[in-house]
Amino acid sequence: MADQTVPEPVASFLEAVNRHDEAAFLDAFAEDGAVDDWGRVFTGREQIKGWSDGEFIGARGTLAVEEVEVSGSTITVIGDWRSQHANGRSRFDFEVDGDTLTRMTIREG
Repeated sequence: MADQTVPEPVASFLEAVNRHDEAAFLDAFAEDGAVDDWGRVFTGREQIKGWSDGEFIGARGTLAVEEVEVSGSTITVIGDWRSQHANGRSRFDFEVDGDTLTRMTIREG
């Protein structure tokens, strides 16, 4: 079984997501951070917020972590995503710079 220990800053980010804490979710990203949601890219906190309002935090999403992998500055989390927008096993690749997320890429898990 894969390790399920999620390193920081992704662990705190996922806790914020699961409690639907929009401020903590947005604060986790660098000012010029990006979300790539299945090829649709949202850059900067304003665009990320707009996307999230309908499809992530605003959709009351939660992630149950199943697998975690660390490779350099990339932390990959695979888990069961549940929300009012979409559901199913998903892969989240987080690019990290110190204690900040620079990019989150979402794709099929």
